[in-house]
Amino acid sequence: MHRVISKRTAPPIRRPGRRIKRVLDITLVLLTAPVLAPLIGLCALAVLLESGRPIFFLQNRTGVGGRRFRMYKFRTMVPNAEQMKHELAHLNELTWPDFKMSNDPRVTRVGRFLRRSSLDELPQLINVLKGDMSLVGPRPTSFAADTYDLWHTERLEVTPGVTGLWQVSGRSDVDFDERARLDIEYIEKQSMLYDLQILLKTFAAIFTKRGAY
Repeated sequence: MHRVISKRTAPPIRRPGRRIKRVLDITLVLLTAPVLAPLIGLCALAVLLESGRPIFFLQNRTGVGGRRFRMYKFRTMVPNAEQMKHELAHLNELTWPDFKMSNDPRVTRVGRFLRRSSLDELPQLINVLKGDMSLVGPRPTSFAADTYDLWHTERLEVTPGVTGLWQVSGRSDVDFDERARLDIEYIEKQSMLYDLQILLKTFAAIFTKRGAY
């Protein structure tokens, strides 16, 4: 794959800042592991009992610099969901290649609960430990960087996140252009304090059941 080169107006994040962010990511994941590990086990068991294997859904996503990587989630849909996607394309509520539909028939009962509670995102902590993702950053897209407009590529200059500014903005049904604007806003304001604020807002959104993001 060709390398994605982007042009930005804000200065790039300095390497020491990236190293501190990486250390913070690993530290927070390890500190919360004793609490989250049993929860992850229960979620995995629920998926297995309802619809069997696979327990995890692995999907290629676009990361920093346009590099593709495998992102982990709990499987919340029937096993053949990807094949059904094209059959349901006419019901898409967002602009392609984004895809979303209300009352998606591919979602299982357990999957619906995992999505509402955002527990389906927990396996992405594996991606954080591997360095594919950060706790906070732009959400990685399923579509490749060669489908981006040039101005979109600024969002590829930082490691993608489990959560981000878009998720806590209160705007869940927005197209990629608006998400990209929020991602660029995050990049230009990024700091450790800002990341912690987004994490706290994310937890608040989950516990107040403002909706899956």
